[in-house]
Parts: sequence; C-alpha cells; structure tokens
Amino acid sequence: MLKRVVQLSFLLIGGTLGVLFLPQLFDLFTFSSKPLINNPYVAAITGGLVFFVVAGFLITPVVNLIKWMEDRLLGMPIFDLLFGTIGLVVGLSIAFLLSFWLESSELPFISSVLPTVFFVILGYLGFQVGFKQREEMIHAIQAVKAPAQKKKSGEDTSVTKTRGTMYKILDTSVIIDGRIADISATGFLEGVLVVPQFVLTELQHIADSSDTLKRTKGRRGLDVLKTLQQEEGSEILITDTDFAEVAEVDLKLVHLAKNMGGLVVTNDFNLNKVADLHGVSVLNINDLANAVKPVVIPGEEMHVVVIKDGKEHHQGIAYLDDGTMIVVEEGKNYIGKAIDVVVTSVLQTSAGRMIFAKPKNDKSSK
Repeated sequence: MLKRVVQLSFLLIGGTLGVLFLPQLFDLFTFSSKPLINNPYVAAITGGLVFFVVAGFLITPVVNLIKWMEDRLLGMPIFDLLFGTIGLVVGLSIAFLLSFWLESSELPFISSVLPTVFFVILGYLGFQVGFKQREEMIHAIQAVKAPAQKKKSGEDTSVTKTRGTMYKILDTSVIIDGRIADISATGFLEGVLVVPQFVLTELQHIADSSDTLKRTKGRRGLDVLKTLQQEEGSEILITDTDFAEVAEVDLKLVHLAKNMGGLVVTNDFNLNKVADLHGVSVLNINDLANAVKPVVIPGEEMHVVVIKDGKEHHQGIAYLDDGTMIVVEEGKNYIGKAIDVVVTSVLQTSAGRMIFAKPKNDKSSK
C-alpha cells in the first residue's frame, strides 16, 4: 500500500512540474510549429511519465525512509511527540511572522530565500526545544496547577510548592538493593522518584549479563521498578535527559540532580562522596538503615544465638534480626547455643554498627 502511495505521489509531482515548467522549457527552443508539449494535458502526462520512470529507481529508498520514520515516531512516548510538535508549531509561527517583515525588502535574495531558511532553522529549533525541555514544561505546569488545587482544599500553598519540587533521583545500586520499594510504601519518602534512562540502560545490561549473579540482580532491579510504578501514592518519572559528554554514570546522576534541583538516592559510598564534592545532597539507604536500628546501650541484656567463632581468641559471633553483628567475648564455647549476654560497648563504623557483649553467666545457655 505504501509503495502505491509513493508511486502516486511521484505521478502527481511529475504532472504538476510538467505543467509548470515543460512549456517554458520548450519556449527556449525554436520550432517551425507550436510543439504539442505546450498543451497542459500533454505536459502533465509527460511530466508524470518521467517521474514515474524516476520513481522506479527511488521507490525502494523512499519507502524504507518512510518506514524508518514511522518506526521512530511510533516508538516515541506520546509526551515527546506532543511537546515536540508544540515547539515545531511555535518555531514555524515565528518564522511566518518574520517572513512578512522580509517581504518588504527590495533584495531578491532576502525576500525569497531567507524566509525558507528561517522556516527550516526555526522549525528545527522549535521541535528540539519542545522535545528536550518537555519534562521542565510538565513540571512547570504541575507547579502552577498544584498550588491552585491545594488552595481550593484549604491547604498551605507554600508547603505544596516545596513538595512539588522534591525530586529523588535513583541510581542503579539503590534500585537493585530493593529496599527503596519498602521505604516508598511506608510513605516516608516524599516527592517524585526520578529514574534516568541511562540508569535503565545500565540495569538492562546487568539483567542481560552472562553472569548468573549479575543477571539475577538486574532482573530484581527491574521488578523493583515495576513495584514502584504500581504502588499507590508513589510517583515515578522516567527521564530521557542524558549528558553525552559525560561517560561516568555517577557524574551523569550528579549533573541531573543539579539540573532538576533534586537529591540523589543511593547506597553507593563512592557516589555519596562524589555528590558531596559537587554540592549535591544525597539520601543514603545504608545511613537510613543504620539510623533506624534499635538503640543498644552498655549494660543492656540480650538473648542471642552464637553461630560461629570470632577473629580473636575465645570470641563468638551472633547477629540480630536486622543483621547487626554481636561479638561475644568468651563465646566460642557457646557456638550453636542460645544464651543471655550483657552489652559492654557499641561501635559505630562506616560499615554499620557492631555490638560487644559477654555472657551473663556461664550457666545461661539453653
């Protein structure tokens, strides 16, 4: 069907050009009698036939080009097309207004050529601006609508405005970790969760890895994102904004956080340091996990199970339900047993919290 449409288009173009230019072309030659080509019908048929023959050589490349453009357009998100089209219309409108001003010029080049140049350049720039700045436009519209809606409901508009601009940019490590879904479900994480396309690409590569462990982590990360999208009350924004000149994903996250005025959510220690150097705020899931662990003070009694021996002589190792390590002095003899211990000290390190304890008495094992 598409091939027939292209062939018909070539016939119409050839017929139109034949009527417009073939009589003028033959006027340049001297004939003893008026050539038949001066007849508009004959000129249209001749032009159409010429272009039909030319179409035989160009039909395949033209059809392939149209199909390629169709696939690209169908693969684009609807908002990309919408805002790109709006930008294109604005650019062409500006070019149309400028063409009126240029028509008053007496120079043929300015009055005839420059309007076409303006239409091409401004149309292209308008589409690019509308396409690449679509997210900012959406955010601006939401920022304008949110205060009005909150005002109607009697809430404080200043609080609404602050919440509307809270963007939490997720990195690959925090998505794979999975705890972000549980935190979001509790409602403690406010604002919009932003997932950059380059993070999704990295996650896809991990999910397609030949290594079984990496493949499992990547697929778990994709499942976590699906869970976040399906949760009520959590807003997920997938952005195509990229920084082609930056190779490192961590730096791309930092630049995106600066552009959006948001925070980076991660559990990557190195990314945390890089973001701090660039003045970007970070929410570290590991810091949150350490902060919500139960507070343990020296002298407190606990009931634990010693599961293995420690590094030092006669030490035993136990764990709390949240994974906190307990080093039990003289606990090697209690491996595999549940005993009561007394906390002697608590050590907070970058890797987490470590508790030191000693058996309450030698006869407390069960």
